[in-house]
Amino acid sequence: MKSRIKIKITMLLFILAASIALGLSRGAVDIPFLSLFEMPNRPILYLRFLRILVAAVAGSGLAVSGIALQAILRNPLAEPYLLGTSSGAALGAVIAVILGSAGLYLPPAAFLSAVLSVTLVYAIAKQGEHIPVQSLILSGVIVSVALSAIIVFLVSISSDGALHGLMWWLWGSLEVYDMKLLSVVALIVFAGIAAIFFFSQDMNAMSVGEEYASHVGVKTEEVKKILFFITSLVSASIVCVSGIIGFVGLIIPHIMRLAVGPDHRVLIPCTCVAASAFMILCDMMGRTLLAPLEIPIGVITAVVGAPIFIILLKRKQRIR
Repeated sequence: MKSRIKIKITMLLFILAASIALGLSRGAVDIPFLSLFEMPNRPILYLRFLRILVAAVAGSGLAVSGIALQAILRNPLAEPYLLGTSSGAALGAVIAVILGSAGLYLPPAAFLSAVLSVTLVYAIAKQGEHIPVQSLILSGVIVSVALSAIIVFLVSISSDGALHGLMWWLWGSLEVYDMKLLSVVALIVFAGIAAIFFFSQDMNAMSVGEEYASHVGVKTEEVKKILFFITSLVSASIVCVSGIIGFVGLIIPHIMRLAVGPDHRVLIPCTCVAASAFMILCDMMGRTLLAPLEIPIGVITAVVGAPIFIILLKRKQRIR
């Protein structure tokens, strides 16, 4: 069994390396990989490398957050934006754009709004010291719908120029505008992934059921609160640097569970590698399909992710 896992991990690393090579060499203008290191092409190499870094940060963070939420909520449809992070961040971004303060103020506005929306969801769902799973999911849906309605209203009264820039951001982008912001987000995301990995054994137990987890010594309510906070912080950080990118936190965990099994000690690192490769390849597709025009990466992940999820769903139905 261990040898099979090692083979699969080696294959994943090979796929990641291949995707990085493709991401660096393919774009609006294709450049042979070795030619990228020549002096005239080094600025292009630098920009494409930064996009790959953002893809790895965003993909890993979203996918691992999805794993954590699916484990503690015991809901296979749970994903990082379930708790209102995306709608909250989008509202903050809309307000920043309408006020004419997009630029440097959009990321912090999106981050702050995302955190506030998650706090609202948590406050609505909380019952004393207990957080019922169903209440949390329903609260997330209600808050997301309410905030989405506000977004539609604000977008409908905004100027065309602001609307175009906003829609581009809402569908996701891996362009790097601020290295300091990217550095901070990368630190938050990787620290969050490390913290989630620390709770691997607890998530293994909670995936079976909260009653079983309590019997084996897991403080389920405390673990849920910590992981809700971590996943919300990670998701909000990613949204503020790359916009809203759907399906990554939903389909990659499902695929990797089929590939390497449900043990979170193996699942989390493998998912980081797979999600990074997936995001890099989706970004490459977005830059090349209609070159020199660029398709927002959220469009690509949705177009690619939706059929994959349907296939996984049908496969699960056949197994049952």
